[in-house]
Amino acid sequence: MPQLLRPMPSTRSPQPSLATKKQPAQQRATETYERILEVTAQTLADVGIERLSTNLVCERAGLTPPALYRYFPNKYALLSELGQRLMQAQNARVDRWITLEVFNGGVESLELAIEGLIIDTYEATVQTVGGVWIMRALRAVPALQQVRLASHAAVTQEQTRLLAQALPEADAAELQLVSRIVVELIYATVEMIFDEPLDVKAVARTVAGMIASHLTRVRPQDSGQPPHTPAKPGGTRPKPGAA
Repeated sequence: MPQLLRPMPSTRSPQPSLATKKQPAQQRATETYERILEVTAQTLADVGIERLSTNLVCERAGLTPPALYRYFPNKYALLSELGQRLMQAQNARVDRWITLEVFNGGVESLELAIEGLIIDTYEATVQTVGGVWIMRALRAVPALQQVRLASHAAVTQEQTRLLAQALPEADAAELQLVSRIVVELIYATVEMIFDEPLDVKAVARTVAGMIASHLTRVRPQDSGQPPHTPAKPGGTRPKPGAA
């Protein structure tokens, strides 16, 4: 009788916890919490992802390890919190630039808005201590990828909702797919600007034109006019590059 093969043990190591252990309740605790994150971001910018450690953060922050571990179980939890904060700052730019009014304005309006969004997202990352390294960690570290994906999913959902209002006759599944690809493409564009010595405005203008031109393909074939959904009154949309 042939022997049954035993299942091979899993070679995948368990994922580290990304959750903070507790939130600070008092001012002094809040100051310590924020100090830990501030030093982590600066240390990440100085030494990179591989050399970052909780011991190094403690040393630079003038804290004992128990003081750090009271809030964060490991360096991945630190990076997760920094990643969530960075992506919140980046996502706030989406709400500023991409509105129903923009979609109602047609291809040219959308192109200008996307160009401005890419530049603004890049600047938000530059203004964040360790911003580019946080972005790289969210892409490169398997344990942190869900932070990026969850953020992108939330933005995709909101942009799909706006597109559905602007293009009510378009296929819902296609709007979802287009929104998801655009979110990823803009994020990857910002990464590329950091990785290569490229002109920020030229890259933003080129990518914006590529994305906006696809709007004509998303519209139903019998609709050659801009979406007719009335736009809500609002202030003047900022010009690309405005902070």
